[in-house]
Amino acid sequence: VQLQASGGGLVQAGGSLRLSCATSGRTFNTYAMGWFRQAPGKEREFVAGISRSGRNRIFGDPVKGRFTIPRDNAKNTLTLEMNSLKPEDTAVYSCAVSEGGRWDFVYRRQSDYNYWGQGTLVTVSS
Repeated sequence: VQLQASGGGLVQAGGSLRLSCATSGRTFNTYAMGWFRQAPGKEREFVAGISRSGRNRIFGDPVKGRFTIPRDNAKNTLTLEMNSLKPEDTAVYSCAVSEGGRWDFVYRRQSDYNYWGQGTLVTVSS
């Protein structure tokens, strides 16, 4: 599976940004997906995850209530919609695919993800 994240850029605090993840190499609705981010000098952290059907979602505590993770299996697209952005959201955001076998499960741990795309930089100015 190949993945490519896009949509990053510079935005002011309080603004919104939408990231997209394009995949290829396998039927889109056969795997769970997630978004992670890595800020300068920090470890990569979980942002949001979604099950293969799209029915189940979980979010990291720092983004709850501000981010959503729509998934359109018909269009093979995964999106991360980020609202009320804060300077601390500044990071490189990456999408990932999990081949975990639990039906319609959402994975949080990085070790549960098998394929990673190159990230896209999001910078939030104060």
